[in-house]
Amino acid sequence: MYRYLLILTFVIAFGFTAAAQNPLMPVGTAASSRADSLKKAKSDSIRSKPFAPKTNTVKIYHPDSTHSPSKAWHRSVAIPGWGQVYNKRIWKVPVIYTGLTLLVLMYRFNQDQYTQFLGVAKLRARGEVPGVDNINYTLYQQVTPYPDQAVNDLVRGYARYRDLSVLLFAAAWGIQTIDAYVDAKFQHSYSMDDDFSVRIRPTMINQPVYAQNYNGSFIPGLKVTFTLR
Repeated sequence: MYRYLLILTFVIAFGFTAAAQNPLMPVGTAASSRADSLKKAKSDSIRSKPFAPKTNTVKIYHPDSTHSPSKAWHRSVAIPGWGQVYNKRIWKVPVIYTGLTLLVLMYRFNQDQYTQFLGVAKLRARGEVPGVDNINYTLYQQVTPYPDQAVNDLVRGYARYRDLSVLLFAAAWGIQTIDAYVDAKFQHSYSMDDDFSVRIRPTMINQPVYAQNYNGSFIPGLKVTFTLR
């Protein structure tokens, strides 16, 4: 009787031990594997950085019927850049004034050179030699080796570039007024955004009638379609 009880107790104890251990894994491997898993999870959490999903950054501008193109135009006519400020395009103002300033400097340089060479040309035309105290004395001595025709060509050249700078200044003033009006017109009447798509697909181009007998009547090509929303 005691022998059977001893055998039954041994069988039950062996069963619990076998259930607690993996028969295919050595003793202590389960505990070490669990520790390695925890360590790997902690390492992954350290290496991974938090991130935020990307948001839609497309800006959509709806028409503004209160924005007056006429006001933008009149302000640019009065003061360069004022219309761009009205249109909230302030970044254009430095560009406008940089261009106008360069044209003013171009005018002043050519005007000064024109005045000096014209004075020398007049002295040479009269056969006069300026004194040391004369404002044209230094320039007169520099151009002495050159003929009168060369001096007259310089006079006309500086006059031409001076007049060109005036025309360019007027054109730049007019262009900035047109830019202000057109920009204001878009804001007043149209939606302006960067939400558009591009579609590219192959197509066949029909040749002109006079060239249809040359290497076939169709030419392969690509068709690009822009869709503005």
